[in-house]
Amino acid sequence: MSPPQVRVYLACSLDGFIAGPDHDLSWLPSYADDSPAALARDTGSIDYETFIADVGAMLMGRRTYDVVRGFGGDWHYGDLPIHVATTRALDDAPPAAVKAVRGSIATLITEAKAAARGKNLYLDGGDLIRQAADADLIDHFIITYAPVALGRGTPLFGLIQNYYHLEITGSYRHDYGMLQVHARPRRPKDATPATAP
Repeated sequence: MSPPQVRVYLACSLDGFIAGPDHDLSWLPSYADDSPAALARDTGSIDYETFIADVGAMLMGRRTYDVVRGFGGDWHYGDLPIHVATTRALDDAPPAAVKAVRGSIATLITEAKAAARGKNLYLDGGDLIRQAADADLIDHFIITYAPVALGRGTPLFGLIQNYYHLEITGSYRHDYGMLQVHARPRRPKDATPATAP
């Protein structure tokens, strides 16, 4: 059994944005009559349901939390423990499994991994991903590229402090136009996966 990982799973435009201006996500294609799980089985990619089944906790940025809460309806993540990195109080009635956290990215990841209880940690939010990339604390990326260019918005790797080298471990083209890329940070051969101190 492989050790738990810090994983990123997201959609991205061809020009590297994970959201449009004002956190707009309307550019993401609708699956409408397609089954993402069936498409994943056909292509070898990983659909969201398969990904989240191996996740024990989530570390989420505040802007991402606010966007998800803004969707309304039932809380999308059920009773999955979610740590929201923020310096502000959450809304009046956050879901029971959600708690506000603060600290360095290494501390936040250490605490969230403990909450994951031996399963993978899902890292979500542009600022958190950039901080974790700079600290070499991400083990695996699953990035699904949509065939659209936005020109502006929230960049996936904007403002990282150093070159960030990745090793592509797989790529899967969907018939409906998306391309899923699996990657991991390129590390020395004798290095173990990065973990927070």
